[in-house]
Amino acid sequence: MKNTVYLRRNWQLYALLVLPVIYFLIFKYGPMYGVQIAFKEFNFFQGIGGSEWVGLDIFREVFHNNDFYKALRNTLLLNLLDLIVSFPAPLILAILLYELRIGWFKKLAQTILYIPHFISWVIIGGIVLQVFGTESGFINNVVTGLGLEAIPFLSDKNYWLITYLLVGVWQSAGWGTILYLAALTGINKELFEAAEVDGAGRFKKILHISLPGIKTTIATLLIINLGNMISIGFDRPFIVGNVAVRDYSEVLSTFVYRVGIESGQISLATAVGLFQALVGLVFLLGANYTSKKLADESIL
Repeated sequence: MKNTVYLRRNWQLYALLVLPVIYFLIFKYGPMYGVQIAFKEFNFFQGIGGSEWVGLDIFREVFHNNDFYKALRNTLLLNLLDLIVSFPAPLILAILLYELRIGWFKKLAQTILYIPHFISWVIIGGIVLQVFGTESGFINNVVTGLGLEAIPFLSDKNYWLITYLLVGVWQSAGWGTILYLAALTGINKELFEAAEVDGAGRFKKILHISLPGIKTTIATLLIINLGNMISIGFDRPFIVGNVAVRDYSEVLSTFVYRVGIESGQISLATAVGLFQALVGLVFLLGANYTSKKLADESIL
């Protein structure tokens, strides 16, 4: 009876949920019907329902594919390096922005740092080519103009890896500062005033107040990033990468595209995607459980 009264009183809230629920049912749960392709020898003419069941044969083929292991290795490697290089960047930027006292400069800096997040990776790929290209890139034009040899930023695997990581920091660091800035603004200002009275400098206030004040946020975001170690976006490695550096740029998402779309091995691509989704789900559930435990301990 109480639930009925509550439903009548707050029916607008439930009405607002109708469209999101329909969206998830159609575009998220509906496509799960196609997951069965991973267990079938898919035939375009027979369709999903008419294709022959082969059990786990497709997965056996995946796990005997050397290119799959190379893509899996690159996915973990790039995500790990991204975690090492890109994770601290928004934290450092957030602390620097928080310490700024000139209002107009702070807003200008935030705007400049946030803009790359809204630029398409296709456009970023063009920028990368114009800046780091071996023959026509801006940096190499300056280098060769000085009489030095051009640097193969996009054709040498090691240089490409550094370029890939730096471009990722440039594109994502500014947007990532928002969470840390929100956490920093929640710290009690009286702590800073008391530390200043005690003679603490700016660095000591950052070390003993700012960082401890947002340690839960830092730990939670770190755990979530660890939970996404098996997942990687398609745009960045596909657009920034090329054939010369495929040993590093080929990741699971590009492998699925190359095998499924270019080669037409739909069953193989579906099996790889399902494997990635299941492993990612385990990572995310583990990260969620750990973050909840961390939050409970911080409350205690």
